[in-house]
Amino acid sequence: MARIAVIGAGMSAMAAAARLAVAGHRVAVFERGATHGGAVRRLERDGFTFDTGPGLLHLPAVYRDLFLKTGKESLESRVELSQVDPAGRHVFADGTAVSLPNASRAGVLAALDEALGAGAGERWSALVGRAREAWDATRRPLLEEPLWPDWRVLGRDPYPAVRRRGLFGRGKGPTTATLAEVARRELADPRLVALLESHALAYGFDPRGAPASAAVLPYMEQTFGSWYPRGGLRALADAVYARCLARKVEFGFGAEVTGIVEKDGRVAGVELADGRFAEAEFVVAGIDPGRLAGLCGGREPWAADEVRPVPRERAAGRLTVCLAVRGARPEGAAHRTVVHAADRAAELAGVFGDGPGPRTPCDRPTVTVLRPDDPTTRPDDAHEAVTLTATVAPHGLDGAAVAAVAERMTEIAEAAVPGLRERALWREVLPPTDDTLVAGPALAGREGRFLRPGNRTRIPGLYAVGGWSHPGGGLAHAGMSGAIVAGLIVNGDDWHGST
Repeated sequence: MARIAVIGAGMSAMAAAARLAVAGHRVAVFERGATHGGAVRRLERDGFTFDTGPGLLHLPAVYRDLFLKTGKESLESRVELSQVDPAGRHVFADGTAVSLPNASRAGVLAALDEALGAGAGERWSALVGRAREAWDATRRPLLEEPLWPDWRVLGRDPYPAVRRRGLFGRGKGPTTATLAEVARRELADPRLVALLESHALAYGFDPRGAPASAAVLPYMEQTFGSWYPRGGLRALADAVYARCLARKVEFGFGAEVTGIVEKDGRVAGVELADGRFAEAEFVVAGIDPGRLAGLCGGREPWAADEVRPVPRERAAGRLTVCLAVRGARPEGAAHRTVVHAADRAAELAGVFGDGPGPRTPCDRPTVTVLRPDDPTTRPDDAHEAVTLTATVAPHGLDGAAVAAVAERMTEIAEAAVPGLRERALWREVLPPTDDTLVAGPALAGREGRFLRPGNRTRIPGLYAVGGWSHPGGGLAHAGMSGAIVAGLIVNGDDWHGST
């Protein structure tokens, strides 16, 4: 039995902790904040509750596996999980709207044909079919296995090039196109382009630079469905925390780790801000890997020829508006509505920049509206809790700018919730911060620029876990990051993933 120190109590860190405890190790989690869950946060006020992190779960199999492997119990025995149907409603800049059914390729095709015109569904379906090829090629190395030592082979984009007519259009091979180029070439209709690019934007990716393989994002959602736990995504975080406690994982909150100590060439424990030292044979760091060198006395955990941490300035932020709303939620209202930006170029420039100089938020960003049919989120059935989110630049918004963007978001959201501004009792605005930067999943292509640092470091006994480490961000990927780290510690660094 080894002593293991886990830095942070986010979803990936807790997933690793629970698996390691079941394997017989003594696990202690040190969290500098006051609670567990990391980015899976909740706001509560006056009987209303809001998810202020992820709003839906994709790939629930990751957490089903976690609960089975750590207690032989089903996820559903601890969390009331249901599919969201429709998976989402989309309102485009020209006023066209479409509701897409959950986990139904044929249903999505029919809905797009009806809303956008004949042939739209087939074009979208063909793109998703090609995305499946990219998913099949990269699912194991980018989701289920430790990052390959020869990671550069993942710099080749697995999204297949479209077969073209003519003398020079023979064959089928890998493409180096960006997601935006794929959208323009294969979808044509600006509404379908907006639909595709909105998936990238939600994960903090700029479609103008993201690899074509980012098409796996809508593929995952359409194939595996969108799920919601009663009580919100925070209920899932609470269930994972409870599972850790049941497996005797120890938690210390308000316990900031200020140093990782090495002895005889490997980690020996962690130092805490209050002066304590916790011995450990292994340290699992569920934090931004860019902070690890500072905790290790300046020693870089990854060699120069390995995947490096993502610079913070390349990340996107998220602005959240929580609205307590007067009036009952109409029966059949969509759980999630995406109201698309009117000016795509202005939005992308505002979030990611368009050359040197400050980023200016666009007037009408893409706004995601969440209005769950969940009685636990509201004081009674005469009210509802509505959450608005927009992807924005991570920094540079002062108080006045945040208030102005929040006001415009509320106006835009009336396309999903009529009369929202008049019905709102109050609202709370959560601006982008370093703790709410959007971490997207690892993607193949673009010479490996969209990979995340490996879970193994060159410091024996030190492992990285979480959305900024392999295999990247999103709830499912966070859960798999924890599973990979646990597998490496339990089975040794030559472990290549479950079979």
